[in-house]
Amino acid sequence: MNELLIWIIGFTLLGGVLGVVTASFFLLLPVGFRNRMLPSLVSFATGALLGAAFLALLPHAIENTHGVGAHKIAITILTGIIVFFLMEKMVLWRHCHAHECEAHDLAHEQGKKKAVGQLILVGDTIHNLVDGVLIAAAFMTDIHLGVVTSLAVIAHEIPQELGDFALLLHSGFSRGKAMLFNMISGLSTVLGGIVAYYSLSVSQQLVPYVLALAASSFIYIAVADLIPGLHKRVEAKATLQQMILILSGIAIIYTSHTFLH
Repeated sequence: MNELLIWIIGFTLLGGVLGVVTASFFLLLPVGFRNRMLPSLVSFATGALLGAAFLALLPHAIENTHGVGAHKIAITILTGIIVFFLMEKMVLWRHCHAHECEAHDLAHEQGKKKAVGQLILVGDTIHNLVDGVLIAAAFMTDIHLGVVTSLAVIAHEIPQELGDFALLLHSGFSRGKAMLFNMISGLSTVLGGIVAYYSLSVSQQLVPYVLALAASSFIYIAVADLIPGLHKRVEAKATLQQMILILSGIAIIYTSHTFLH
């Protein structure tokens, strides 16, 4: 088997499954501890995503167009953000990092808990497929970039899977079924990575634009999904903690990317 494909399969498997396993064990911890830790995970994930987008993915995307495709890269990022916005509007891709959110509360009131759970799984599967494509494109550019991109994916998968897991339980799934279906959904990351590897192998010129799409995905998740939740805490101490964790996420991505190079 091609060595690059082994890297892609290994890290897409890690990215797709680690969040599910961590969320499963995390939910066994006391509620008070979970409630204190989750905002910290979200803050760190915000920094990791922004760091990966601006300090790793975008520089490589522009570099791989040899400076002549910067305008197209910018258009790709803008298009990606709009597409992700529309996907979320259609509730195909929904990241909830709390146990309650307006859309799901409304569905609960209408007696559609099971349908909501199924919709979460569909959206999560699509999201994981996209993650697999992005990880594969990063590895096909540079193995070090692939590792950094995978770290950013894992960082935001853990709080996301915690939210999804809790919502599946709220929708009537047993703990065992919620973990099983989440695990199956997570494996779609591997499928996305394999499909992307073979597709991009014959279309290398598309790789920089897939990297730009990865950057737009990370920026959108951080700005539209994670940061609004952080704004719910406005006291100075909480803001300072959030800033430290966001900067820590950025620093770890930057250090990893620099060290690996």
